[in-house]
Amino acid sequence: MNQIYCFGHRQPDTDSIASVIGYADFKNRSEPGRYVPARCGEINGESRFMLDRFMVEAPVFIPSVAPTLADITYKPVFALPQDIPTVDVATLMAKEGIRNVVITDAAGKPAGMIGEHALANACIGTIHLAELAVRPVPVETLARILNADIVVSAHPVLEGRVYIAIDALQVTLARMTAQDIAVVGDNEPAQIALVSAGIAALILAGGAPAGKRVKAAAEQRRVSLITTHLDAFGVGKMINLALPAREVMETGVPVLTFADTIARARQVVAGSTFRAACVVTGDGTLAGVLTRTTLLDDVRRSVVLLDHNEASQAVPGIEEADVVEIIDHHRLGAITTLRPIRFFNDPVGATSTIIAMKYMEAGLSPSRQVAGILLCGILSDTLALRSSTTTHQDKKAVRFLAPITGEDPEKLGIALLERGMDLSGVSVDVILARDTKLFTLPEKNVQIAQVMVPSFAWNRERDAAICAALEKARSTAGADFSLVLFTNVLENASDLYGAGDAVLLRGLFGETLPARLPGVMSRKKDFLPWLGEKLRKLGRA
Repeated sequence: MNQIYCFGHRQPDTDSIASVIGYADFKNRSEPGRYVPARCGEINGESRFMLDRFMVEAPVFIPSVAPTLADITYKPVFALPQDIPTVDVATLMAKEGIRNVVITDAAGKPAGMIGEHALANACIGTIHLAELAVRPVPVETLARILNADIVVSAHPVLEGRVYIAIDALQVTLARMTAQDIAVVGDNEPAQIALVSAGIAALILAGGAPAGKRVKAAAEQRRVSLITTHLDAFGVGKMINLALPAREVMETGVPVLTFADTIARARQVVAGSTFRAACVVTGDGTLAGVLTRTTLLDDVRRSVVLLDHNEASQAVPGIEEADVVEIIDHHRLGAITTLRPIRFFNDPVGATSTIIAMKYMEAGLSPSRQVAGILLCGILSDTLALRSSTTTHQDKKAVRFLAPITGEDPEKLGIALLERGMDLSGVSVDVILARDTKLFTLPEKNVQIAQVMVPSFAWNRERDAAICAALEKARSTAGADFSLVLFTNVLENASDLYGAGDAVLLRGLFGETLPARLPGVMSRKKDFLPWLGEKLRKLGRA
């Protein structure tokens, strides 16, 4: 089942958190478990109070919806240990029709890769026959590789240089040591001479028989005796393939983790000589192999956006996600989708109101926990129904939800506001980041934060720190200017601070900031439309 993630905006306020929980619950009534409440930002104190009061888990934290390698379904991994003979790697490649095999170390971590290029190098090495050698290899393994019979098994493991007796016999004997292996044809005197020299093993090529005298000499001198139907060149070629995989594999294979994005993986695979990359688990063991074909799969996450409809406010990676629905109560912003979607936008006081209306219209009743969460979302965003954004639908939703929760909306609203205004022990930087949104207004990118304060004395005592924090936030966001509203519910007003082009700010507000704005309580209804109109007029001037 393809899960759908419900996200609020990047700096989630209480309404944002409440609406994703409420909508996921509503949708899961008909599709159990499919909708997942999610967030990409930290939970503020007011939202934490709400969650604790109604004993509801916080939405799952997902910092980005950009698809990662964890979203891909991998085919069975073909990997072999580094001590396995190379011929077994080649056999696996031929049997499965694959181009590369990952070679792993004793811990199961990728050590290298054998592909067609590495196998070609191993075969080309047989041209230099005088340089043939075997690393430690069981005699049974060597016989299997050569499709040979063991006539005498004197050494369980062979290791040494390999000589094909095509030179004068005396020359070959002069070069060989007790660890070396000789390859000879149907020449019994040469066979006996080589055995008598006390070498490690004698391979009779071309189907040459092992006579009684040769066999007896091999047993006496403890020389392994092997017969094969391969000719001398075939033996040389196959002995190179007896090398352990670690001797043939190519290193430098790109390694990625499940946390890497698919966008980065595409770059890595495209730039790799293997046209592939290994994907490893947290402890570095091999989990899968990534190829260009694998990356063709569509693994975009399905997302519902709530309480916002602007890309600048959405979860990071939204441009690589599949937005299937938007539910909001703000102005229309700039966001595009790949296909037609459901879009519901209603200028009520809170997105939680819209979710409560869906329950009412469907004839459903939320649980006490979900009803409490939605009630808090409405009361928070409408400042306990005191904000200018409050509509009759908000009040109707409160009347629907309150009896289910057993809560007094007035008392709950005050408790929420108190929590939201608890600014003790928190830096100005953190306070401004709690509820900050980036807006694209006429020819300007504007960052606007809002902070609820118990009295204007709180912010006036911190003018310098606020201005410094605003400038820092503006620079980090790359905004043309940054603003913050310090809102006092009791005085029905806000203090405005700004950072950016001083001439532009003076042209907009006509006075030096900070400035008192009577009646401005809502960023989206009282302030943002007014600011947008001012910017339009300045642009035409």
